Amino acid sequence: MSQNWKEVGPQRYRETFGRYFEDFIVGDVYEHRPGKTVTEYDNHLFTLLTLNTHPMHFDAEFAKASEFKKNLVVSPYTLALLIGMSVTDVSQKAIANLGMDEVKFSAPVFAGDTIYGESEVLAKRESKSRPGQGIVTILTTGKNQDGTVVCTFKRNMLIPARGHAVEDKVGNY
Repeated sequence: MSQNWKEVGPQRYRETFGRYFEDFIVGDVYEHRPGKTVTEYDNHLFTLLTLNTHPMHFDAEFAKASEFKKNLVVSPYTLALLIGMSVTDVSQKAIANLGMDEVKFSAPVFAGDTIYGESEVLAKRESKSRPGQGIVTILTTGKNQDGTVVCTFKRNMLIPARGHAVEDKVGNY
């Protein structure tokens, strides 16, 4: 398993994040912490930054007439939040995100909900065309404070083997 530090001199250590290809074990589940309590501001900012004009996300009076009776958090924010939560553990060393599949939003998210993420390693294989790299597939699950699953998705990442990451080539990392 990858350490979250490396020795850079006598009695001197530097924190590091992410995993090398060798550190991923199919079946392992990584819980991503801390969680994040979503605010109305988060929702409004992300909605407006992405030019999503659906009033369900920022017009409280409009939302009161819906089955939810309040604004919904825009779903791409939930997806982005879960990806972000997982970076320090599963993709900080990644060369590239290769794609996402089977994105599902299974329950609504509201301002005030706290989202927690976890990722299960589904598969891994060495790259056939890129020596020193491999493809890792994970299933990330987001749950709210009550344990209700709000989002799931599969993600494929190109991950370097030990000694082949960018940080291995840069002296101050």
